[in-house]
Parts: sequence; C-alpha cells; structure tokens
Amino acid sequence: MSYPRLLTPEERLADAKKLLSLPRIVAICGSTRFMAEMSEADLRETKAGGIVVKPGCDLKSPHELWSDPVEAEELKVRLDALHRAKIRLADEVLVVGDYIGDSTRAEIAYARSLGKPVRFTHPEVDPEVDADADA
Repeated sequence: MSYPRLLTPEERLADAKKLLSLPRIVAICGSTRFMAEMSEADLRETKAGGIVVKPGCDLKSPHELWSDPVEAEELKVRLDALHRAKIRLADEVLVVGDYIGDSTRAEIAYARSLGKPVRFTHPEVDPEVDADADA
C-alpha cells in the first residue's frame, strides 16, 4: 500500500499563499549602504503590486538600539536569521546595488538553494555571472 507524499513546509506555504490569493512577495537584499536604493526599489515593487520585505535596520548607521557593541553583534546575528526567514517567505529576491559583499553573496546563495528567482538592479554583480566567466 502506498501512502501519499507529505508536503514540505515550503510546499504548504506556497499552497497557503495561493489559497489566500496573496500577491507576489519580494525580498530585497543588498548591502545596507544601499538603504536609499532599497527604499526606492520598495516603492517600485509595491507600485507594481508586490508585497515587499527588506532589511529594517542599518547597523552601520548610529542608533541607540545598537550603540552597545556586544548587543549590536548579537542583534546582527538575529537580524541575519530574520532576513533568511524573509527570503524563505518570499517568492523572489531582488538584489539592490552595484556591490555584493559576503553577507549579500550568502543571501543570494541561500535564495538560489531554495529555488527562488533572483533579480538584480545591477545584473553585472551577479555572482553566477562571475562564476560563468571564470569557467
């Protein structure tokens, strides 16, 4: 006797989003040096009918919430995990900016490992383009 295959959490999430008729969800990624560009991308994606999730804190800019270096490092770890959750929730990822650092590179790899489409405001910084050129 065969049993039906259980859905993965990702498949259940996708089904739930369809049942709820949710618009496409876009996770914006990139260096926090591009926060202004992320806000502009948020406006454009929202105008196009998408739900946008993006970094909410710029730890490189001074703020009382992360003025203590020890607390700031702990917050960074929590925010990194939160951003990975935003990527899992999203239907696609939009990478903003003309520079890709280690954190953004890891987010892109994570999104692609989940099968998420990844778009770039500056396609020339796509790590896969660099990898293809090196091959």
